Amino acid sequence: MFVSRSARLLATAMSAALVLTVAACGDDAPPRTTDGEATTGTPARLYGTDGNMINSFADEFKGEAGMLSGMKGTTPLTPLTADFKRRLDEVHPDLSDYLFAGETYDAVVISALAAAQAGSNDPGAIAKQINSVTAGGTDCTTVADCLALARAGTNLNYRGISLTRGGFTDAGEPSTASYATLHFGVGDRLDDSKTEYVGAGDESTTTTKASPGKGSGTAKDALKIGGLLPETGDLALANPPMEAGAALAIKELNAAGGVFDKDVVWVPGDDGTSSEVAKLTVHKHIADKVSVIIGAGASSISRDVLPDVVKAGLVLFSPCNTDAGLTTIDDKGLFFRTSPSDILQGRALADVILRDGPQKIAIVARDDSYGTGLQDNVITELERAGFPKDNIQTHVYEPPTPGAPDIDFTAGANQIKTTGPDGVLLIGFGESAQIIKALAKAGVEIRHAAAQGSEE
Repeated sequence: MFVSRSARLLATAMSAALVLTVAACGDDAPPRTTDGEATTGTPARLYGTDGNMINSFADEFKGEAGMLSGMKGTTPLTPLTADFKRRLDEVHPDLSDYLFAGETYDAVVISALAAAQAGSNDPGAIAKQINSVTAGGTDCTTVADCLALARAGTNLNYRGISLTRGGFTDAGEPSTASYATLHFGVGDRLDDSKTEYVGAGDESTTTTKASPGKGSGTAKDALKIGGLLPETGDLALANPPMEAGAALAIKELNAAGGVFDKDVVWVPGDDGTSSEVAKLTVHKHIADKVSVIIGAGASSISRDVLPDVVKAGLVLFSPCNTDAGLTTIDDKGLFFRTSPSDILQGRALADVILRDGPQKIAIVARDDSYGTGLQDNVITELERAGFPKDNIQTHVYEPPTPGAPDIDFTAGANQIKTTGPDGVLLIGFGESAQIIKALAKAGVEIRHAAAQGSEE
């Protein structure tokens, strides 16, 4: 698939810069059948991605403790400060994860700063300011400082939570990113002591286009920002941290005086992890005259609603879409994202897998732009590293629709059992739990973490 020069440069930089050093671990637990008996076959290591490498994923295995122990994977993730986590917890107590909270916070703040620079609620005017408030101006890191500079007509160089090094590219996405390798421990919780971070991307791809400067508009109405987040559906397990990030950004923007001397208005909205639900929400936002829509949760849903958003002339700004093809999609300059392209995550995942030395890999992916797109990127990177093409087995499945029965992956699980891979990569959301359960039921031996002082 064709990608922009910026995306290719990012991938090249990733190839040079990404070296993941996996922490020394204890011995793995011996593989066991679903009856708990030890086996002697070659066990399969489970690997995951940002759609399922989160603590709330374990909620899908109530009464089946230990199913996730030993699973490892990657996600776009910036090291978050204790202060930022504390502020998130104040608006959304008892968060179990912080995935994409920083990216959501930054998407809302950048949108508000762009509106302040434009002096207008007009989405087109806001869109023209978004890239430039992240590049080439005066450095600022707090909402209060950045808003003060924007009100004074000063060009900005916003550096917030996820956007810490380079600014946006001409395509409206980060020029640099941070990835983490994550590990589920014996308690089916992510073991933070093993989380490792690595920088990726190339700051030289940050836009060099001049800022449009302070707009001449004088907005009379409050800035409205609409949500298009996965409140329900298979990605709902990832919604709480994004919801918290948006709520915190709105709270801090308004505490700093808001935009146009008025409070910024947040209009909640559900994407339902469903294009049909998301389209209904988009049309409600259009009727409510929001200027910017934050979302959607899944890349495929953003693809499906983007034509309606563009037709209405609104801005769509996702904190978590990673589909590499979105870099070059025809968006009329109205689509932005704070999450990095899967061109980068493909290399990160391949690196994690290769360090375990598997001989055969099975990849089970959602049949949508996120699933098959990331699958293709991982395969490209595995083959580039010399992994035999014939030793990569792929399975795609139709993503579930709201209210539909659980996925029946019996046939695929039996095929994986027959071919006997020693690594299984799951590219999906909450429904990945049904894949894992089907594998266990079919008798696929899964390598779990050992229950000892040094887990893994």
